[in-house]
Amino acid sequence: MLRGSYTARIDDKGRLKLPAQFKALIEQEYGSALFVTSVDGLYVLIYPRSVWEAHERAIVGDDALLALDPSRQNYLTRVNFFGQESEFDAQGRVVIQPRLRESAAMAGEVSVLGRYNFLEVWNLERLKAKLEAEPFTNEHARLITSRA
Repeated sequence: MLRGSYTARIDDKGRLKLPAQFKALIEQEYGSALFVTSVDGLYVLIYPRSVWEAHERAIVGDDALLALDPSRQNYLTRVNFFGQESEFDAQGRVVIQPRLRESAAMAGEVSVLGRYNFLEVWNLERLKAKLEAEPFTNEHARLITSRA
């Protein structure tokens, strides 16, 4: 399970060196093939490719008509617009394509967050602003415990 957060850096060539703990867990469980994407371009999602493929199947399934659903088409258009298949390089780096790098402000220090079986990567200042603007409330806690 991928959990916690680590600070990392994006180099001048748009490569993110994944924190060693996350890289080791992903490679051990899923291998080195990845899908790097975003839905809104505000942050980066890094999926092990097998996890991404299971996610796609859950969205579209084997039903060709589901693929024609406007909401699914919108989602798939967005993740493919920002997305690119990737792999770790020999140093454990992952390339974030220029379009996504620009829209998600991926430069310098970033925060890499574990999300069970995939990763989120945020511009550190953007993430801090989001956390401040959207505090965790008692209502959030109630909803979480009522679903457990």
